[in-house]
Amino acid sequence: MMNNMKQVKLGSQGLVVPTIGLGCMGMTTIRGRDTYGKANEQEAIATIHRSLELGGNFLDTSDLYGPLLNERLIAKAIKGDREKYIIASKFGFEINDDEQLTGKINGSKSYIKKAIERSLKNLDTDYVDLYYLHRLDTNTPIEETVGAMAELVKEGKVKYIGLSEVGSETIRKAHAIHPLTAVQTEYSLFERQVEELGIIDTLNELGISLVAYSPLGRGFLSGEIQKPDDFTDDDFRKYLPKYQGEQFSKNVALVNEIRKMAAEKNITSVQLAIAWVIAKGHVPIPGTKRVKYVEQNIAATNVVLTADDLNRLEVIIPLGTETGARYDEAGMKTVNL
Repeated sequence: MMNNMKQVKLGSQGLVVPTIGLGCMGMTTIRGRDTYGKANEQEAIATIHRSLELGGNFLDTSDLYGPLLNERLIAKAIKGDREKYIIASKFGFEINDDEQLTGKINGSKSYIKKAIERSLKNLDTDYVDLYYLHRLDTNTPIEETVGAMAELVKEGKVKYIGLSEVGSETIRKAHAIHPLTAVQTEYSLFERQVEELGIIDTLNELGISLVAYSPLGRGFLSGEIQKPDDFTDDDFRKYLPKYQGEQFSKNVALVNEIRKMAAEKNITSVQLAIAWVIAKGHVPIPGTKRVKYVEQNIAATNVVLTADDLNRLEVIIPLGTETGARYDEAGMKTVNL
């Protein structure tokens, strides 16, 4: 039985999606490493199916994840039911013919043609609903990249296009070539740089939606990580400035305040964090590979936050609160360009 989850317009080009999406990155390894703990294919597929039963049919993947393994997993999960799902994928991290990452970002016209054909094959589909440039290629004018993406729309291989982790100027240039439906970026109670930089204002002005990845602060807002030792040795979060040294303990103190507020409302801090992103007018795509978490995340779409609730969260963690960089120095050079 399909749950009638509330639907929202994504952008102003006609795409309609549920109020919450499902981030699929953690369902497979990247370069042989697990992200956020061990992945299990059967459990991942069961999570996608359960999400659909609850009305959560908006799946977010990328050719980067694996590389390529994630799209192949999704193909298995949606087999025979393609039309019931809205699939978003991304390209840009260059992958060679041996299915290895080259370390470059490539937004050239020739590479895009190659990337989409490979994604369509891996997803076992004729079209991708929403196709994003994963990171800006600083060696290719954005006009060329978006021009090539627009051709994919004309050919019917892609229905809508978006960008990820870009700044206002890039958004304006791109949108002038072909309307963008969404910009995907990291956004949560713990990460509001796009708000501080005025990027959200640009999106609102142009009628483009924000799709928020890591709306749970990469799982940190669950409150389960209370000390650095709670991360396993191979957890990549250990290496992010947000979760190191003095910043770590400051962030734990903020999370514990958020947990208190959630407990008063009889919900989890995760549900409060998701409800906050939705209340701000954006579409969160929390990642999970477990059925119980997808159920909890989707239940958060029924949480109503009052103006007082939103004010209280702003008092706990006001815009401009220093929570630490979300990537290392090299990584930060690739975002908001």
